[in-house]
Amino acid sequence: MKLRRVLPAVGAALALAPAVPAGESLYVVEQVVVAVNSTADGNGERVATVKSGDRVELIERAGEAVHVRLPDGREGWLRAIYLSGDEPMRPRLQQSEAELARLKAQLAQLQGQLAAASTPASPAPAAADPAPGPVPMFSPQAASPAPRPWAWITASALAALVLGFLLGWRTLDRRIRRKYGGLKIY
Repeated sequence: MKLRRVLPAVGAALALAPAVPAGESLYVVEQVVVAVNSTADGNGERVATVKSGDRVELIERAGEAVHVRLPDGREGWLRAIYLSGDEPMRPRLQQSEAELARLKAQLAQLQGQLAAASTPASPAPAAADPAPGPVPMFSPQAASPAPRPWAWITASALAALVLGFLLGWRTLDRRIRRKYGGLKIY
């Protein structure tokens, strides 16, 4: 009689329970070594030890505990805070470094091809009537060195600093003399 009452309640509880994706890969977070226990509360016997970067398969979650399957097939429980869905940084860094090395090699190869393509293979035969080259806009005699505006700018800035210092000193001198009745106190 009691079993008939309990079965619908259990069925309803199972239907309302959140579904856990089976076979989800999780990774042990960075810089830890974690014990995998036989019970969810952590008081059971130690089944195995996993370290940072080890991949485990999620079986189920129960509060803060997670039931996992290790790569060798053993199963056990550990705390969820030690797991992450993201792949650890060290393997990602190694992949990025390998990709960088590959791209550097490809860049060197392309630079070599560019250098080989830009060097002339053989000089062109000289023509009997050479074609006229581009006409220069300015004659070489008219070319003069460009004026150096930075020299004038530097001299002007230096003069402004000296003038500002002298005016500031004079203003300060007048204020001090006015304050102390014409006496120089410095």
